[in-house]
Amino acid sequence: MYIECNGIRFSITNTSTPQLSTLYHTRAGISLYDAQFSSSNNTRHPIPDKIIQDVLARLVHFQTVCKDFDVPPENVHVLATEATRMALNSEAFRAEIRKRTGWEVRMLKKEEEGRIGAMGVIASCGRPAGGLVMDLGGGSAQITWIMADGQDGAVRTSPRGSFSFPYGAAALKNRLEQVGGDEKGRKELRGEMVKNFQHAYWDLEVPEELLQMANERGGLDLYLCGGGFRGWGYLLMEQASVNPYPIPIINGFRVRKEAFHDTASVLGTVDADTKIFGVSKRRASQVPAVAFLVNVLIDALPGIENIQFCQGGVREGFLFDRLPAEIRADDPLLAATRPYATPSANAFQRLLSSALPSTPPPEELTQVPPSFSPHLLSALANLLFAHATIPKNSRCAAALHSTTTGLLASTNSLIHADRALLALTLCERWDRELAPTDQSLYTQLSRCVPAREVWWCRYLGRVAALIGDVYPAGKVSGNETQWRIQLDSQWDVLTKEKKGERQTVLRLRVRWNRDVMRDSSYSLNEHTGRVEKVGKRKNWVNGCGVKVQVENQSLP
Repeated sequence: MYIECNGIRFSITNTSTPQLSTLYHTRAGISLYDAQFSSSNNTRHPIPDKIIQDVLARLVHFQTVCKDFDVPPENVHVLATEATRMALNSEAFRAEIRKRTGWEVRMLKKEEEGRIGAMGVIASCGRPAGGLVMDLGGGSAQITWIMADGQDGAVRTSPRGSFSFPYGAAALKNRLEQVGGDEKGRKELRGEMVKNFQHAYWDLEVPEELLQMANERGGLDLYLCGGGFRGWGYLLMEQASVNPYPIPIINGFRVRKEAFHDTASVLGTVDADTKIFGVSKRRASQVPAVAFLVNVLIDALPGIENIQFCQGGVREGFLFDRLPAEIRADDPLLAATRPYATPSANAFQRLLSSALPSTPPPEELTQVPPSFSPHLLSALANLLFAHATIPKNSRCAAALHSTTTGLLASTNSLIHADRALLALTLCERWDRELAPTDQSLYTQLSRCVPAREVWWCRYLGRVAALIGDVYPAGKVSGNETQWRIQLDSQWDVLTKEKKGERQTVLRLRVRWNRDVMRDSSYSLNEHTGRVEKVGKRKNWVNGCGVKVQVENQSLP
């Protein structure tokens, strides 16, 4: 469990995979920070006895929950951070917990809290290329950096650990209330914060290779975790151009610096009478303080361009840090999709890859988007038959919902664009027959990625449907003479005779084994016809698409 400034999180987690699947989770809205600053003069007081008794009652209840889940006593960890660490009666508070439950409270040092928070980001993102990391709690804010290290999947963080400042959402809210409308006081506070974050940035010793990589990508990535930042992310979702926003998951939500820094628009979405998804009343009261911090960060941290919100924090980071190296090295997306894979998933991944030309096209705009990586294709191959047992009229809808509220809802390494790509492709794999209510979700997910990528989802989904029809049991024979189809693709250029116009064409060759397939040519022609139709201009997406020509070739 994790005793943070704004509340206490109780969770039971399966640590056998990098997914860190949560078996039980609840939160007690007991703010130890507010309990110590309940008076009007903003002076710190000891944690009141009533609050201590409330905490103890929750802990004792959680002991019963742990017994129900057969959690070994040695596997229970009680973590505490800023509010407990700084409490005037911290020692007595922890002694009461030990006396009542037998549990020892582990106090995280400021530097350790930031490093473990960074590990939580890694648990959320898989293995990010690298960037700055910030964790915003109620009492403090930490900053460090992370970077992928070599090809073995390892990730390193700053040798300095992290730097922590008393600028948590609740703490900063209190300081701003002290300053009130005094512009000079606000300016001095802002100057103090900018100076501290700038010094922290230089003292963290950001490696030159990370800065070079950021320069090549157009700027540094900033990974954010902690409740204060998550609330800000949900508000950004609320005002996104895709409205209503179709993915109810904060983890993997990405925005550009301009949207992140548009504090006036975000503040305009906060209304005392309006409930915003993911933002509690308490969190809403802290939004002006978070907006103040956001303005400071943009001024203090050089070269920030992309911001990614992460679900993982100290709790997830502590668990991830304890995983064996072989589990941590496993890919979270592949680990999440592996239970749904058939024994021939690798063969299907090769077939899907063969349908995407590996050489550059004559025109850059027609090339296969880099988002359709071997990693994504492997996950898609694992999921090709995941919805096969669902009634026919519901398969497409179930596939469409699979990355938001279905099979992959808890997958912790997917950015929102990849959730949309997988959902749209799997939907097309089952022929995209949707009821009106689901059509709305399809439209909104399609707006989360560029139109060019939506078209490639449709193309690849129809190829997946072809594979599924040829191998309905999801099984490929191990005998090489028993193969059923082989695919290969390439780019070509056609010249129209009358107009002399040149047009880029994607040629897909489907070679089928006549001895094995026998009378299956009718079904094969039906599916290859659907693949070819997606290349007709009327089926392009907002003018984005490629002409497709399919050649069926029968071989003995």
